[in-house]
This record gives sequence, structure tokens and C-alpha cells, in this order.
Amino acid sequence: MTVPDSRAFGPTGPADPEGPAAPSDPATAPSGRGAAGGPVRLDGPWTHRDVAANGARFHIAELGEGPLVLLLHGFPQFWWTWRHQMTALADAGFRAVAMDLRGVGGSDRTPRGYDPANLALDVTGVIRSLGEPDAALVGHDLGGYLAWTAAVMRPKLVRRLVVSSMPHPRRWRSSMLSDFAQSRAGSYVWGFQRPWLPERQLLADDAALVGNLIQDWAGPRTPEFPDEETLDVYRRAMSIPSTAHCSIEPYRWMVRSMARPDGIQFNRRMKRPVRVPTLHLHGSLDPAVRTRSSAGSGQYVEAPYRWRLFDGVGHFPHEEDPIGFSTELINWLKDPEPDR
Repeated sequence: MTVPDSRAFGPTGPADPEGPAAPSDPATAPSGRGAAGGPVRLDGPWTHRDVAANGARFHIAELGEGPLVLLLHGFPQFWWTWRHQMTALADAGFRAVAMDLRGVGGSDRTPRGYDPANLALDVTGVIRSLGEPDAALVGHDLGGYLAWTAAVMRPKLVRRLVVSSMPHPRRWRSSMLSDFAQSRAGSYVWGFQRPWLPERQLLADDAALVGNLIQDWAGPRTPEFPDEETLDVYRRAMSIPSTAHCSIEPYRWMVRSMARPDGIQFNRRMKRPVRVPTLHLHGSLDPAVRTRSSAGSGQYVEAPYRWRLFDGVGHFPHEEDPIGFSTELINWLKDPEPDR
């Protein structure tokens, strides 16, 4: 297994940083709001709609009835990454809602607003727009970073917190700056700091790098993930105009703000402890976020905290081991007194 370094995001020749032009036929237009199916509104037992929150419009897929479980995807994916958990949660008596983050999938691509505080307000705003008093937040990768943030900023709206493949923001920051092994594993984040070149690399050759990243970050335990059909879905979603740029902007903020007042203020703000029950899940062979980087996140939780490691699994435990992940998630959500 290889870990892509920042050189993977170097220039590869002319490419439109905004992606290919949209076809004139609306039935094949690469837009989350196009005809049924398409690259974002994929068919399934769920329903699709848009909700307004925090000054933008967000695409959601929802399934089931019961307590709300809001699912937040990571990079380089979109809501569809939670397809297995949505059906499992609905069968278990939950209202499963997977949203596309700002700038991704079928959600609005705004010119600004990609700092974690604002993105977390997108998440809590969607909870309110769905008419729910609170939600169990489940976040993977960047979605996990935002779930940590939302639990600190709006604790009354977060009933429970589940984070996969992402340490607490303060732990992530310290690991990237002081742990050489984690800094190397996360070198793609450093590579994202170049202007426009990462977007061009992501979109080159029909977004081939998206497939390469997912393959490189997945563990060897489940050779059936990812298959070519799955990779094609993620490549087509990334090829929607402006998606590559918007997907990278949160990572640019994380690095470029470290010495700025807004970044320092955010880091101080995240000193506030998480006071909701927290389930932290991680793949033992995750090459993008090292296990030791995530394992220290419990120090920021002043509530029942449970850590679970998936043996032989990489960066995508919810897709590499969907049954095991869903079972762990649902059992914990139904546990009235989760252990510390």
C-alpha cells in the first residue's frame, strides 16, 4: 500500500480548474439537481430533496423514521458513501439523513464559507431545517472534523457524536505539526496549499486521482472495495464544475489559518470539552490518518467515550466493513448508557 504525497498534486498540463463544461442535455448534465439518477441523486430506497440552512442550499438523501441520525461525508466523497448505513439505520428505527457538504455533490457551491466553524453551522442549520430538536452526528474524515466542531459549538443540537477516521481538531493540528509520520501520511493536505494545481490534478484524466486516492487509502482486508463501479461514481461526482476547488478549500483554511487570528481563535475555541457521548471509530491500517493520531482524542471528551479499532481496515471502515461498522454504530446508538 502506498500513501500519496504532495507531489501527486503537481501540475499535469492544461486543465480547466472548474472541471468540464456541463452538457447541454439536462438529462446528462453533471448536476446534483438534474434528472433522476445522475452523478449525485443516485437511485435507491432513499428520497432526495434540498433544504435551506446557514444562507445556502444543501442536498440531502433521507430514509426511515425515528430519531435523526445525520451523516457527514469526507474527502473525496459525497453523501453516497453512507449508502450501507442509511438502510441499516432505517431498518433499526432511525431517520437516516446523509447531506452533501457545502461545495460538494448537490449542495450549493458558494465563493466562501469553507472554514470549519461555518461548515459546522451548515450542519447544525440542516438539523433545524429538518424540524428536529437534535441529532446524532456521524462524520467520516472531514465530516468527522466538522462533527467534532459542531458538538463543541452547538452541543444542545448534538445528541450523540460518532467520528470515523479523524482525530479531534486540536489533536489533528498537533499531530500534523509535531508528528513527522502523520505529517507525511497527511502530505496531501500540504499539497493542497498550492493555488489551482491540486484542482487540475484531481480533474485530470476523468478525475483518475480520486480513484487512486480511494484505492491507496483503503485497507487490504476487503479487496471488493473499491470496485470500478464505485470509483466511477466518485470520479463523476468530483467532475461536477467547481467541486474540486470547493472540496479543497477546507484543507487550505486548516493550514493557512494556523498563524492567523481566525485560526488561533478556532483552536482555542476547540479547547472546550465535548460533553455528549462519543463513539470514535478507526481502521487499524489507515494510511492517511494514523491510529496514534486519533487515539488521543478522548482527552477532549468529558462524557462517555468509546474507542473501537477495526482490524485490517483502512481509511473507509464504513465502506470496507459496512456490516461491522453499521452493527457497532447501531448498537451504540441504542445503548441507553454508553460506557466510558
